Amino acid sequence: MKKSTSLPNRNCLWQTPEEEQTARQDVVKGTVKVFRALLPGLLTDLAKIQDVRNPKKIKHKLTVVLLYGLFAFVLQYSSRREAGREMTRPVFSENLKYLFPELESLPHQDTLHRLLEKIEVEEIETAHIKLLRRLIRKKKFVNYLVKKRYLIAIDGTQKFTLKECWGKEYLNRHMKGQEEEAQYYVYLLEAKLVFPNGLVLPLMSEFLNNTIDQVTDKQDCELKAFKRLASRLHKHFPKLPITVLLDGLYSNGPVMALCRKYHWEFMIVLQDESLTDVWREAKGLHKLNPEQARTKAWNGRIQKFWWANDIIYEYGANGRYKQVVHLVVCEETWEAIGIQGEIISKTSQHAWISSEPLNRNNVHTRCNLMARQRWSIENDFLQEKHQGYHYQHIFSHNWNSMKGYHYLMHLAHLFNELAQSSIELVEQVEELGIRGFLRLLRETISGPWLDLVQIDIFSKGRCQIRLIA
Repeated sequence: MKKSTSLPNRNCLWQTPEEEQTARQDVVKGTVKVFRALLPGLLTDLAKIQDVRNPKKIKHKLTVVLLYGLFAFVLQYSSRREAGREMTRPVFSENLKYLFPELESLPHQDTLHRLLEKIEVEEIETAHIKLLRRLIRKKKFVNYLVKKRYLIAIDGTQKFTLKECWGKEYLNRHMKGQEEEAQYYVYLLEAKLVFPNGLVLPLMSEFLNNTIDQVTDKQDCELKAFKRLASRLHKHFPKLPITVLLDGLYSNGPVMALCRKYHWEFMIVLQDESLTDVWREAKGLHKLNPEQARTKAWNGRIQKFWWANDIIYEYGANGRYKQVVHLVVCEETWEAIGIQGEIISKTSQHAWISSEPLNRNNVHTRCNLMARQRWSIENDFLQEKHQGYHYQHIFSHNWNSMKGYHYLMHLAHLFNELAQSSIELVEQVEELGIRGFLRLLRETISGPWLDLVQIDIFSKGRCQIRLIA
């Protein structure tokens, strides 16, 4: 399902105040039903986090403070100050507590910040992962799988940059032309569940951290972080049928060996200048086996695939290690409209290393339905950075607290994605767009729109998540 990001135009959507009232009520009702289905298990897991605060000075339970932080990101407030100002307004706070009785009281944003500085914030992500594991066990995503496999895209992205070093964990670099002035930054790997229908769910983050490797003077890097993330991913999902989707940085023997150690399939982008021996052998095999090709029309494009199987890739000192890999190339052409309205022809070429042999029956699935879904993670980065989640905002300079806000943001993104993909809300999301939907939700909770009697009636029923087919 493709989701618009436009804002709602009330003059076009609702002809009468009654229609607007109904629309607002439906948006809140559908959202609350999904959230209430998710919250019990999540709060149970969050309650297991050790609260290191002084018991005599605690005013708000740990789960209440974290739930408050979660809702600040759900409603896409741009800063701690804005969230603190808006969420503590009388009507808003009373409505929010009525909709979610678990939120017994609303703490101050500084309370959340101080808590995140002290607790093991990684436990927030652990609760996030456990929530996804419960959904997987309940087969909530079974209709979205490709050949009964879960697609996990992994990629790196920069969170923000600083001119000053606020902690020894931060990475640093010297920009070209500014060799005397260092720039400090936060970079991390993200693992996301991606599905062919466009649904993308945050799964796990691995921060690059200069304090992890004390043996060498080298900075942390993506490949080191990948090993740590892969280990955690396997720990949490040891038996899940996974296909990992990776970009060209990971087209190397150690990464492939690690994936096979964990019994994961993979599709890895292969660039023209990478693995020259593999390219050379693949082109030679293609000349000998020209029948290993297929032409297909897909998504408005003409695709010409060719592949070569069972290539021995040697790596390490004197070719000590070996991997059997399979290469597939997709050459495609399509027509587009130019700036002046003229029809222009475009071409592109993509290549991937596959863990499984290719043939005429599976090349479309492995390339179009699997490998190309890696692009979804890049689109999701743009959404988190520029469409309301404020991925790049520095909510705290403290390393631990900064990570805590990040985990809460991802948890909120997961909640929103599940709500917007639910049967109860799919029509409203298509009509309003994602940002319009969230703006309407926030405005409705903050104003005198809610029929609390109706909210109370439906909330007493069983709440469950039903995702669109």
